Amino acid sequence: MTGSDVRCGTSRGSTGGNAEPVRVLMVAIGGYGRHYLRTLLDEVPAERAMLAGVVDPFARDAPAWSTVEALGVPVCDTVERFYDAGHRADLAVVVSPIHVHVPQSVAALARGSSVLCDKPLAATIQQTRALAAARDRAGRFVLVGYQWSYSAAIQALKRDLCAGVLGRPRRMVTLCCWPRGVAYYRRNTWAGRLRDADTGAWILDSPANNAMAHFLHNACFLLGPAAHLSAMPSDVCAELYRANAIESADTAACRIVMDNGCEVLFLASHAADQTIQPRFRIECDDAVVTFGEDNRVVTATLRSGDVRQYGDPDATPQFTKLHAAIVQVRDPGEPVCGIEAASAQTLCVNAMHDSVPDIVPFPRDLVMTRDDDRICVPGLDEFLLRCYERWSLPSEIGVSWARAGRTIDVTHYSDFPGGSVTVASGSNERSG
Repeated sequence: MTGSDVRCGTSRGSTGGNAEPVRVLMVAIGGYGRHYLRTLLDEVPAERAMLAGVVDPFARDAPAWSTVEALGVPVCDTVERFYDAGHRADLAVVVSPIHVHVPQSVAALARGSSVLCDKPLAATIQQTRALAAARDRAGRFVLVGYQWSYSAAIQALKRDLCAGVLGRPRRMVTLCCWPRGVAYYRRNTWAGRLRDADTGAWILDSPANNAMAHFLHNACFLLGPAAHLSAMPSDVCAELYRANAIESADTAACRIVMDNGCEVLFLASHAADQTIQPRFRIECDDAVVTFGEDNRVVTATLRSGDVRQYGDPDATPQFTKLHAAIVQVRDPGEPVCGIEAASAQTLCVNAMHDSVPDIVPFPRDLVMTRDDDRICVPGLDEFLLRCYERWSLPSEIGVSWARAGRTIDVTHYSDFPGGSVTVASGSNERSG
């Protein structure tokens, strides 16, 4: 597809009411983007929203291409070309690679669209500031697609935490091990990379900034002082490891002291041999909250003996975030998860890489290749579970291979070293 390949056609659906359907631009329809697209086409009534166009230079290779082609909507290779051709959108859904999230979101905002950007929001904290400035100039909104934040369970728990029902949170620990094979790191040009090979833009792909970014964000979000805010880190000490032949880390651990004094321990790995589904524990003055340890229900056990059950965050459909963004176009309100909430995760990730500028390889004699083409560290899942139970970083358990990073004070942190605040839209690489 060339830059001139902009096809125009009629969009589906119309409304007989006073309000026109929300016009949605899909930015990237490969990888995870195809699920957003399918949700829009199959679950959102045509009178509420319509597909206004697609931005993806690899659209013809996407599984959804035949559907897009049949709809006859404009297809462009950059966000700018879509708008320059005279097309309009009320909402741009950005599901592209990490390093172009902000440039593409800024371009959409500048042309009058609000944005739903999938996680993570950005690679660097200075990019989040640039995006916030662009949002404020445009007078539009930016939502971020951390689906747990839109779930009934997390929303109910956060209400009780903010109201002081459970007492002051003192510490929280969260763990997830999702083994990934070599194919995971070969699925595109940016997986496992610190920087984009062509532009040098920061990516910082890792469990903490991609697949398990949800759970790092969730810790910050739950501990936030208000419904739409996250707690911000003040100090971060990390440990970053890799078993795979990648630039970045496939295993991450960090201790974060939040600005409210609560301590968070985050543990995540793609190199574990066995799966551990996401779990967390929060110790408050008047209660202990758990999820995933015994069951998939968020449960608070109060000192009084009372038990509160909030449900399973995964019981809420994950694309509730898309429905929420469509509603917000016509009915503006406080964002469930906007830039101010999502930027805490970005700041944590930046501090983690400052804490460990050189990723630590696992010792070769600990690394194995499984028959299913997975490179893993046998026993790592059990070790990280022990860290979870002891509220400890790997280096604090006493293993020879563990290396603690330095503690980073992020109280007045403004720029990730070498990061760019450039807001010109980059090319949309193959997503996934």
